[in-house]
Amino acid sequence: MIHHITVFSLLWLLNSCGISKSVHHIPDVSAYSARVPDVKRINDSTFSFKENYLTKNKQQLWELYIKGNPLELGYNNGALTQPLMQKQEEIFFSRIEGFVPSALKQKLLRGFLKWYNRKMYLNVREDYQAELYGLSQYSSDRYNFIAPKYLRNLYLHGAHDIGHALQDLAMVGCTSIAVWDRYTDDGELLIGRNFDFYVGDDFAQNKVVEFVEPDRGIPYMSVSWPGMIGVVSGMNKLGITVTINAGKSRIPLTAKTPISLVTREILQYAETIDQAIAIARKRKVFVSESILVGSAHDRKAVIIEVSPDNFGVYQAENSGQVFCTNHFQSDAYAHDQRNRKHILESHSEYRYEKLQELMEKDRTLNPEKMAALLRDRSGLKERALGYGNEKAINQLIAHHAVIFSPEKRLAWVSSNPYQLGEFVCYDLNKIFSGKHREHGFSEPGMTIAEDSFVRSLDFKKYEEYKRLTPVIEKAINDRDTELTEEWMAHYQSLNPDFWLVYNYAGRYYFERRDYAKAKAAFEKALTKEITTVPDRKNTEKYLQKTLRKLK
Repeated sequence: MIHHITVFSLLWLLNSCGISKSVHHIPDVSAYSARVPDVKRINDSTFSFKENYLTKNKQQLWELYIKGNPLELGYNNGALTQPLMQKQEEIFFSRIEGFVPSALKQKLLRGFLKWYNRKMYLNVREDYQAELYGLSQYSSDRYNFIAPKYLRNLYLHGAHDIGHALQDLAMVGCTSIAVWDRYTDDGELLIGRNFDFYVGDDFAQNKVVEFVEPDRGIPYMSVSWPGMIGVVSGMNKLGITVTINAGKSRIPLTAKTPISLVTREILQYAETIDQAIAIARKRKVFVSESILVGSAHDRKAVIIEVSPDNFGVYQAENSGQVFCTNHFQSDAYAHDQRNRKHILESHSEYRYEKLQELMEKDRTLNPEKMAALLRDRSGLKERALGYGNEKAINQLIAHHAVIFSPEKRLAWVSSNPYQLGEFVCYDLNKIFSGKHREHGFSEPGMTIAEDSFVRSLDFKKYEEYKRLTPVIEKAINDRDTELTEEWMAHYQSLNPDFWLVYNYAGRYYFERRDYAKAKAAFEKALTKEITTVPDRKNTEKYLQKTLRKLK
């Protein structure tokens, strides 16, 4: 009885405490004129409305070109991408349902999200709210029970931040690098990044390379997914680039400005690094994030490090290279205990050192060498890490990878799977001068070839390993699910250098009181490159428990 009273009290609190105004908020769009788009279908993968255009290229990347005032941008985006956007919403929310299968807990989660996001709309620019409103008109009715369409779209733009804050980097572990002067073949600025935001393979299936020409500000390109107006990787017409990397963050009490809308504002309104810093400084964020900003005008890159209660800028003094993984480097965070602990315990410092090692080997980079760096799967001193290890630059989970040449206004975007497919080249000078209407968006003669690994037997084994992993995860928690010795041996053979296959085997045998086999498995796991210090300690703890059982 007390349990039920507690649950209902919590539901009442979450649905009444300061959220009524935010739940019913609708942005004022009366200042914008907009015509509801009448989309013309040219073929199965090409659609248009006036000068707005959506098509799929041969590498299966969707290319979207939209222009207009904020409301028009939202309408045009939504009308052209509606089936894709609704599919993306379905994939995302089905993933959440998988995490939280209980109907009661789902109801509590919806209440929590409304409460947690109650101040978000107060921290989002009015023009972006108008754009989101237009976009949301094309959302599915299926998820109205979670929140009204506009509010739901607003929440989804904080998904990166919320996943980062509540799951503590479980979905984000990105790597970025900028090089210039003596570190590139031509001396010009070159930037590469892996965006390791993982919400399942289906979520990454429909990538969108978006070209936006707003009525105010600077035209820009962005790489993300259907229904996204924020920017996680992008470059504007003047050669300003942005990429984001999550940092170690405490769980905040309320959502404020989604980081992807901060970076969107930088692309749309900044011409220099100083202007980018000024924009980032004035926005209130709710998680810790590194924003690597490159500039054709300044011919260099810096890292803007933001958090709810601190702000710093890291610049490489007397050097032409900047590395960004998932920890802060500026003086502002030199004594931040959370950041220092993260450096010691996570995989962030390991990837940073791997970037240093790769640069010592190659010395200078060009776009093709940058693609090879982003695809690197080995550990320090070429140690085999096992496929999918977060200590690798290429963790084989990337939503996308991008390479920017800001001074040339060129961008290369990876195609599936992960960053292994062809990198498609785009020339922003041509696209924003209208030449794409005659020749298409991409530059076929500048495509970077796919990684040969994608055609290998090892890659096929890795894909099978991913398919089988949920089976052993289920078996660990369900004693009715039995796995044979042959199954276990085959599973381990698919990814033999990865510590986790042995950790899982050990836990499976431990739950079934087969302690001799559990001991052998945990000992084997400890001979591998384990991802984080907590992971190693947890494996050691299991081994000690197993040894005590054997006495």
